[in-house]
Amino acid sequence: MSIRALLTVIAIAFAVYQAVRGVLFWGAPPEKPVLLVILLAAYLAIAIAAVYAVPRQKSQPEPEEPAREPMPMWAAILVLISSAALALLTTVAIGDADADATYGTWFIGGVGALLVVVMVRRRPGFAWAGIIVLSAVSVTLRGPEAFGQGLVGSIVWVGVAQLVVVLLDRAARDAAELGELQAVTSAWEAAHDGRERERRIQLQRALAVGGPMLGRIVASHGDLTDDERREAGMAEARLRDELRGARLLDDDVRERIEQARRRGSHVSVFDEGGLDGLDDEGLRAVRAELVEALEGAASERLIIRTSPHEWVVVTVVGRHREDGEDVVDLWREIEAPRR
Repeated sequence: MSIRALLTVIAIAFAVYQAVRGVLFWGAPPEKPVLLVILLAAYLAIAIAAVYAVPRQKSQPEPEEPAREPMPMWAAILVLISSAALALLTTVAIGDADADATYGTWFIGGVGALLVVVMVRRRPGFAWAGIIVLSAVSVTLRGPEAFGQGLVGSIVWVGVAQLVVVLLDRAARDAAELGELQAVTSAWEAAHDGRERERRIQLQRALAVGGPMLGRIVASHGDLTDDERREAGMAEARLRDELRGARLLDDDVRERIEQARRRGSHVSVFDEGGLDGLDDEGLRAVRAELVEALEGAASERLIIRTSPHEWVVVTVVGRHREDGEDVVDLWREIEAPRR
């Protein structure tokens, strides 16, 4: 059972108990029993409204959590008015009968129960205002004996209710903060695992790229043929790509870069964080456009670099020397995919 459901059951049960006290424990009957019964029925209706009334256009709280939305203003005002009205009308109903009988003092505990509900439902100002009104009316009608007829208990229970509310709110805040910390920790662990997985993949790819060539170098004691030296240079370039710009690469991009290098281009790849905000679908779109940009590229130097620009995520620049000057013969900006 949720905390809210438990508090609801307790509040209704206590309200019914107070109403029953006014009916079943009659000694000498009151002068106006019908009025007293009507008051008891009205009291139960007010109690139900105090417990179940919810503000309009607000979502219900989660079943596992205490209700944190405040009691509707109209319900709090209704309870505050009843703090005086029930006492005055009960006095009218009993008339000259025994004012100390249970049916003559039931309203003190009954109104106290309503004010506990008001306090629990986040209307402390109305709860304490109700206690002041109840105390003033009760002492005026009953004298100091009112304190021994349930007034002290009502005051104490409202104070205890406020303490419980404070403790529950503090526990809820602590639980929320703990949940946030757990979420942050889980996100960090997931990111850490992702980075570790990416490092392992890069290491495996590096071994696949450079391992065979390193084996040949060791086996030949560094005595390589011209073709082997060219392949060693290509392997070193591929390894550098994996270290500097792994997120820019997929099999198609690697193939286009390899083709450009075999055509004589010097290709440099730099990932400086411009792809960090992209998901897998966005990365696939960027890589596909990069493949298109590199198709047939024959510049002496090709620079593929991520961009910190808000709209452009990758730039591809091709240069060659002409008459002693650098000439740009390829410029391609790849925009961030639209979401």
